[in-house]
Amino acid sequence: MPSFRQPLAFLSTMSSTSIPLNQEAWRAALASLPATPDNIPAFFFAHGSPVLAFPPGSSSGFSGLQSYQGADGPLYNFLKDFGPVLLEKYKPKAIVVFSAHWETMGERLVTDYGDENPLLMDYYGFPPELYKLKFKSRGDSAVSQRVVQLFKDAGYLARITNKLEPRGEDGRDGRGAPGLDHGVFVPFRVMFGEELDTPVIAASIDSRLTPESNWKLGEAVRALRKEGVLVLSGGLPIHNLRDFQAFHPDTAKPTHHAFHQATLDALAKPDPAARKQALYDLTKHEGFRACHPREDHFVPLYVAAGAGEEGEFRILNGLYGLVSFAVI
Repeated sequence: MPSFRQPLAFLSTMSSTSIPLNQEAWRAALASLPATPDNIPAFFFAHGSPVLAFPPGSSSGFSGLQSYQGADGPLYNFLKDFGPVLLEKYKPKAIVVFSAHWETMGERLVTDYGDENPLLMDYYGFPPELYKLKFKSRGDSAVSQRVVQLFKDAGYLARITNKLEPRGEDGRDGRGAPGLDHGVFVPFRVMFGEELDTPVIAASIDSRLTPESNWKLGEAVRALRKEGVLVLSGGLPIHNLRDFQAFHPDTAKPTHHAFHQATLDALAKPDPAARKQALYDLTKHEGFRACHPREDHFVPLYVAAGAGEEGEFRILNGLYGLVSFAVI
């Protein structure tokens, strides 16, 4: 695996902690996760982009992004290590996933797609091969209904959506076809292979895109962790499609690196109340808008945090822009 340089000013800050910055370190962090199928950790993970599906060694117009977040980069290798650990340690009866690419206002939607989850190719301008990607999985009606009930118990309007109903906007796309979006099936193909027997249910994030509103979503589904259901929340800690230099540590600006460091610092706070406030304050950080012109890819972090609340936060990948963590 290629090594990617973290700027020395930031590396010196992180090196005094146990934050994983290479494959050996993140494998150790994954191995140290408790094997607790009766209380599964909640996870936030960097879900990457469609460039994860480019063949290794290929070239594209996304050179910096592809080298760092494509099949030759560290995110791909992390996800390859991450997925099998989740299945082996927790043997989940289902996976409930929150994606940065599915948001709804007022009403919580939960998929029940039956025997096979359709895929929503919600990306544009890529080679034809990326519209032929395969990821076979199924739903689970009982788990979907349980998620809906938990949302209702928490005071939300909530209901099932099926493969005959348009899914709704993701903040950009009004076409609204049903299916698992690329923030789910693209990384899941890397994590689990092209076929997964464990049922997959998607739930929408809150389109108010505030820390508070999405933290509460995590709180609402926290009980799933003790019911054998794996809660995954995916986004990107740095996501600015107006500035592709922000995606790679070698081309990112100091303000991008400062925000990355602030995210690590907030997650590392041991006191739950101080950590929660520090995480909320990240959206007020001076570098936040340079990293997130829109909040959609950052707020899934709060769903995972809310599903853990006062648990122990463990950073599993501390590389620039790829921060992923567990709450145990």
